Amino acid sequence: MTDGGIERLYRDEFGRILATLIRLIGDFELAEDVAQEAFAAAIEQWPREGAPQNPRAWIIGAARHKAIDRMRRDARFAGRIGEILAFEENQRSEAVAIDDSSVPDDRLRLIFTCCHPALATEAQVALALRTLCGLTTDEIARAFLTPAATMAQRLVRAQRKIRAARIPYEIPPAEALAERLAAAMAVIYLVFNEGYAASRGDTLVRADLCAEAIRLGRLIVELMPAEREAHGLLALMLLHDARRAARVDRAGDLILLEEQNRGLWDRARIAEGLGELAAAGGADASGPYAIQAAIAAVHMRAARAEHTEWRAIVALYRRLLNIAPSAVVELNLAAALAMAEGPAAGLALIEDLTARGELRDYYLLWATRAELLRRLGRWPEAIESYGAALGLVGGAAERRFLERRLADARTHLARSTNQN
Repeated sequence: MTDGGIERLYRDEFGRILATLIRLIGDFELAEDVAQEAFAAAIEQWPREGAPQNPRAWIIGAARHKAIDRMRRDARFAGRIGEILAFEENQRSEAVAIDDSSVPDDRLRLIFTCCHPALATEAQVALALRTLCGLTTDEIARAFLTPAATMAQRLVRAQRKIRAARIPYEIPPAEALAERLAAAMAVIYLVFNEGYAASRGDTLVRADLCAEAIRLGRLIVELMPAEREAHGLLALMLLHDARRAARVDRAGDLILLEEQNRGLWDRARIAEGLGELAAAGGADASGPYAIQAAIAAVHMRAARAEHTEWRAIVALYRRLLNIAPSAVVELNLAAALAMAEGPAAGLALIEDLTARGELRDYYLLWATRAELLRRLGRWPEAIESYGAALGLVGGAAERRFLERRLADARTHLARSTNQN
């Protein structure tokens, strides 16, 4: 296996590997350290000796050996010799498989561990993104609009608090589920979002993360079937994921929603999503995930882009803004208003957001502003906003799209200048 193959393994499997190691070792910091060491060993050995038949199992096994060595040397574990001996015995026992396929819910256990109420909400979500998605500290810091050094300190503190408080690595009993549900659903949706629009790499979509988030969403629904918002979250993910095949072309370039081939949308996914939306309350849904799912459903029900009921979408975004106010929701409302009433109406809201500075580091604010200015023929301002968006965007597919839009805007400006 080449270095590129190991990099893909790291990207696709790190979360599963780390979840398993945390279950086996019981220590976040140690599990992450030995996982990194095992991957470093793979980079050194596999090109020379050949890749193992089961690369993930090799990484887990190598990391476990390294964990035992570290536990024997590290003073932190001096009082836990019994645990170390038991861990070594399990290492030898065939009852504990190196491959983690026999424990399908390690990630769900990890989510509920990260979402313990003893941790601050932001720390819960950040820690879950680090462990579940394998996002770097820098990437998580950008998502929270926080300096990387500050985020690194928060992650370390959260890991140490879990260890010091002996927070169990488990799905909590029914009476404790409710207090962790909101944070757990937030984590699952953020995992889905990282898959839906990857913050790094050459591809827009990470299907593995989308599939994993949907799997976890189904498990949450099974655990708490009476929770309407759990159904709403699952509906939202299913309806978005149904458009996956139409969102990029063969070259991997982004295709806007209104330009997508709706024949490529996954009808089975849509039907399942609409069923979950009905369980969440349908048109009367009151939770933020369910309302967002209802917005997605409006798009799904339109046979052609021009048939989209944009006024219904505007009304749903206004309802969402009332119950879950945020600058991002305002931005989405502005985009919908531009489709319902014209670009000037949407741009007025965006200019207010821009003046407030709340989303100044969010590339979609500048990209949306640029699109509306483009539709109004205000080319110099559009060019400026496309440039601002390009300075903030992370994904390669979005970058290529913005570069094409910027080049097109420059061409239009040159033509209008020549005509004058």
